[in-house]
Amino acid sequence: MQNDEDLSIDNDEEEDLISRYEIIVDKGQEPTRIDKFLTDRLERISRTKMQAAAIVGNLTVNGKTVKSNYKTRPFDTIVLVLPRPIGYTKLEAENIPLEILYEDEDVVVINKKAGLVVHPGVGNFTGTLVNALMYHFKSLPSNGDETRPGLVHRLDKNTSGIMVIAKNEYAMSHLAKQFFDRTIERNYVSLVWGDVESDEGTVEVNIGRSSRQRQQQDVYPNGDEGKHAVTHYKVLERFGYTTLVSCKLETGRTHQIRVHMKYIGHTVFSDERYGGDKILAGTIYSKYKQFVENCFTMCPRQALHARSLGFSHPVTGEWIYHEANPPEDMTNVIEKWRNYSKNLELDK
Repeated sequence: MQNDEDLSIDNDEEEDLISRYEIIVDKGQEPTRIDKFLTDRLERISRTKMQAAAIVGNLTVNGKTVKSNYKTRPFDTIVLVLPRPIGYTKLEAENIPLEILYEDEDVVVINKKAGLVVHPGVGNFTGTLVNALMYHFKSLPSNGDETRPGLVHRLDKNTSGIMVIAKNEYAMSHLAKQFFDRTIERNYVSLVWGDVESDEGTVEVNIGRSSRQRQQQDVYPNGDEGKHAVTHYKVLERFGYTTLVSCKLETGRTHQIRVHMKYIGHTVFSDERYGGDKILAGTIYSKYKQFVENCFTMCPRQALHARSLGFSHPVTGEWIYHEANPPEDMTNVIEKWRNYSKNLELDK
């Protein structure tokens, strides 16, 4: 059995074949089996792999090896070491264009394009935002995970919009605390299926990995599983069979808006993973079906955009706030629905 100090490897080639993950348990975390705790936080890593790591001594808490049934406690420092998956390639800097909205010596604010994976994972070791960051900024903090330099949050691959990147360890720690304390302001805009009943509302339902589809998240209304999640929404415009809404995140769970909006019966438009790429509202006429298919072609991804982000500057304390309008695919499909709804009104 090894302790945490034994996990370092001197041979460079061997270092390239392992991944080291370090996570500090939140102060409000309930006691949870460590294998389940890590499965909820580390995407694409199975519970079986974590249990195997524990057996050989590659799972430690506060520097001591633990078994997979260990119950996590607040402020535990967890270190997990795993072999890199087959096909892993050492991360390289890539000259991928970035839309930079703001930059100083501590932080960078970018407008991420849809289709750009944020960090490397199985099947995505090149062409990610991290590869781009490595090219544009030569030295970024890693916080124990070299595959996520500078990252304090993320957006889904096909969600566009604003992100903040930390350029040094102090900024990373400060921003991470702001996310933990929920003082970061994040607002999204989304086109969703159906005519949303209330002009505004709040969805407060736990979210966790789906037991049926590991690539999906699910709601746990009884609160016995998953993590606490809160989304505030407001109707911006109604188009009859779809609605344009703004969503303000109080928490930041994986796929939160997509899962919460589906839960209340208004799946994000064109969201393939959660069924939004099918006709969920409207008529049965073939002309309408063709109209919707054209919309899917126009915006072949979830119609979700991180429109604004506000945070306290880690050094100056100044409030930094930036907005970015949705990209052309979303604005075009919104305009198409806007025109369609006008014709619906004329036909009444």
